[in-house]
Amino acid sequence: MSKKKETKYIFVTGGVLSSLGKGIASASIATLLKKAGLKVSILKADPYINVDPGTMSPFEHGEVFVTDDGAETDLDLGHYERFLDENLSQNNNFTTGKVYSSVIEKERKGEYLGKTIQVIPHIVNEIVERIKKAGEGNDVLIVEIGGTVGDIEGLPFLEAIRAMRVELGRFDTINVHLTLVPYIKAAGELKTKPTQHSVGELRRIGISPDMIICRSEMPLNRELKDKIASSCGVEKRCVIESPDSRSIYKIPLLFLQQDVLTPISEMLNLGELKVDMSEWDSLVKRVIAPTNSVKIAFVGKYLDLKESYKSLTEALIHAGANLDTRVEIKWCDSERIHEDNVEEHLKNIDGILVAGGFGSRGVEGKMEAIKYARINNIPYLGICLGMQLAMIEFAKNILKIEDANSAEFNVDTKNPIIYLIDEFIDNSGKKQIRTRKSPLGGTMRLGGYNCNIKKDSLLSKAYGGAKTVRERHRHRYEANPKYREQFEQKGLIVSGESDGLIEAIELKNHPFFIGVQFHPEFTSRLTNPNPIIVSFIDAALKNIR
Repeated sequence: MSKKKETKYIFVTGGVLSSLGKGIASASIATLLKKAGLKVSILKADPYINVDPGTMSPFEHGEVFVTDDGAETDLDLGHYERFLDENLSQNNNFTTGKVYSSVIEKERKGEYLGKTIQVIPHIVNEIVERIKKAGEGNDVLIVEIGGTVGDIEGLPFLEAIRAMRVELGRFDTINVHLTLVPYIKAAGELKTKPTQHSVGELRRIGISPDMIICRSEMPLNRELKDKIASSCGVEKRCVIESPDSRSIYKIPLLFLQQDVLTPISEMLNLGELKVDMSEWDSLVKRVIAPTNSVKIAFVGKYLDLKESYKSLTEALIHAGANLDTRVEIKWCDSERIHEDNVEEHLKNIDGILVAGGFGSRGVEGKMEAIKYARINNIPYLGICLGMQLAMIEFAKNILKIEDANSAEFNVDTKNPIIYLIDEFIDNSGKKQIRTRKSPLGGTMRLGGYNCNIKKDSLLSKAYGGAKTVRERHRHRYEANPKYREQFEQKGLIVSGESDGLIEAIELKNHPFFIGVQFHPEFTSRLTNPNPIIVSFIDAALKNIR
């Protein structure tokens, strides 16, 4: 019987304040290790008590990233997939809410044999078990602990990684701590004291970092790095800079320049690691200094918090890099667009994108933008709600169905161009469609599904002639097939389907007008951009010419 592979663990914590880029640092280290030939995965452990981000407002949490297996996860998982170019799963993200729910469920079933349930050992053991499960089959698992050292809700997670360090010992675990080294303009100095305090907080918990990554807006000189190393008890070569950069995709290259892998390899006994980042470097250069440029109108309603569209804005960067093009986004608030000023908002635009979303706010403005793209032959890509609104706009203005609407906006509409997925399941009997009942009521269609593509369509051309592709979903409403014949008679054809569900539509005699029910941005990566988004940007480039 062969010996089970032992997984090495890299625990990444953060100090001083949040949003320093733990996710990018974790993904960057993972990318370098993968390029060195290791099997690597990443786990995000979030201390908040929500079970998952699925019911959280975009203004509260930013984007909800959906994995292929239908898990609603933290947006950092999007970064992980985009850097690693691999599909992750529900095992790669868990929260305090999930941990406590699981422990309480086990207690109710009597699995703890009547013992008093406590944070130590029961909650901590549950966390450890989840970390080990995510690490199975990998050479290295990188575990990012959400939040900041000192947060009360994060203590069980820190205790769990402390316990794992004791259990597994040397050569199997290392701790990487990311901190802020602020520049005080009045003094003209970078200050290390916040880093020292942050490391001191870790030490009080029983964790001593093996490596410190310093987030700063200015370069750190050798003297400053040596000071951090001395005061925080790490080797000088283990103080790594993570400076502000013009692209997040440059961070792995900056880490590599600082030889980050040598101490990691020695501490984890990984042997000599050789990395070829030439393709990555070439793409990053085209992100930072491309030859061409294109202007895209991004019509949405969460523009105060652009993190709500993180995967999509990154997907535009991926497409641009692969076309050697800078994608300049013009953010257009759909609530401010109406019939009288739509041209003012969209003049000198090369392409129009209407993204997904929930609720009726800003819908009229989005449909005015869609109408403008349709009439003026401007390349258009509608995603999720963007596809549904394209169908409603067409029904109103071309099919002359004046009261055409979505059941999401008017539950009593007599012409529901878009209706609830529950109705589809009830009417068709297709119970095999994977959905999840929300605690708030209503069914969500989540995760990856195969889409069958119509031959010789724009969609088929975009996907290189593929007959079937797999893309991800997160929505409650579907296009009503009742109106399909009317649409196709007037030139709006269905070019993608899945078990009777309408997955994609496109307009005949238009250079590029496509709507997709799925979210192509969830499967886009720097080294493997999503084909439909690449085709959209390419069409926008041709629109310039």
